[in-house]
Amino acid sequence: MNRTEIDTLGEFGLIDRITKGFEHRQPSTVLGIGDDAAVIDGAGKHAVWSSDMLCEGVHFDLAYVPLKHLGYKAVVVNLSDICAMNVLPTHVTVSVALSNRFSVEAVEELYEGIRLACGVYGVDLVGGDTTSSRSGLVLSLGVMGWAEPGSTVTRAGAQVGDLLVVSGDLGAAYMGLQILEREKHVLRAAPGAQPELAEHASLIGRQLKPEARTDVVKELAQLRVRPTAMIDVSDGLASEIRHLCQRSGRGIRLYEDKIPIHPETYAAARAFDLDPTLCALSGGEDYELLFAVTPSDINQFLNHPLFSVIGHFTEAEKGHVLVTKQGLEVPLQAQGWDGFTAAG
Repeated sequence: MNRTEIDTLGEFGLIDRITKGFEHRQPSTVLGIGDDAAVIDGAGKHAVWSSDMLCEGVHFDLAYVPLKHLGYKAVVVNLSDICAMNVLPTHVTVSVALSNRFSVEAVEELYEGIRLACGVYGVDLVGGDTTSSRSGLVLSLGVMGWAEPGSTVTRAGAQVGDLLVVSGDLGAAYMGLQILEREKHVLRAAPGAQPELAEHASLIGRQLKPEARTDVVKELAQLRVRPTAMIDVSDGLASEIRHLCQRSGRGIRLYEDKIPIHPETYAAARAFDLDPTLCALSGGEDYELLFAVTPSDINQFLNHPLFSVIGHFTEAEKGHVLVTKQGLEVPLQAQGWDGFTAAG
């Protein structure tokens, strides 16, 4: 493939090229890319906004993250923040800082992943920015969704006795990262070696190409359940639980034997001599939804294929307690990922 230098197109030429083919799917989109700002028709609803950054060397490693996957994941992790408010995302903006080691074709590959994610989730790309970078690739995204007044769910609101529910299973993305890091070090030591990835394709997929749980938001609407508090699992289950407790002014009893861990995740953790429960508690990047519901809603979640009831909220003075499989009560420690610690 021929390499086209970005400076041959210039900023606006690059923008025209990489945004070609993005379609508007939302009727609320009045004006998208191409002007000084986007125009969105609110129609009396509340706009729910979030933003996030992904920096090379902190949030991703291009040694094993394909640019197309990175573009897809960058959108997904931002959509997840809107889902964590019990809202469906509708619009996204993408700003990119690029060094001169990236060709036009490389940027197009990144935006192909962005375009794919927009198509999968029915969101519109309505703006952004491009600039140069002397410290690697940086992505900054904004995302929004529309909510009826009174329908959003915050981290504050869990009551004593409320049940703690989580979607999907946990720890898989962290184990996918461990496998990718292991193979990177193997290839550095033996450049001719073949990476052993095929048998762990699903775990690697959970790390490289996660999905936003828009299906959970839709299912909660179908069940006619509005959580009392909600967050997404981006930095590890234990950290997110403590966020809910802190904002709600509650304690927690979390039951180890109720934490959903896929058998493949469990086996991989054991192969790495890791505790599967610790991987679920501290691993992060699962992008599942964690929320509180009233006890009267319990029948909606028992034996539901999307959900696991893993604990309940208590008075704040009772603290954060993990009840182990052996019945022991130990403090729930938050050891999740921290962007500033990772950067150091």
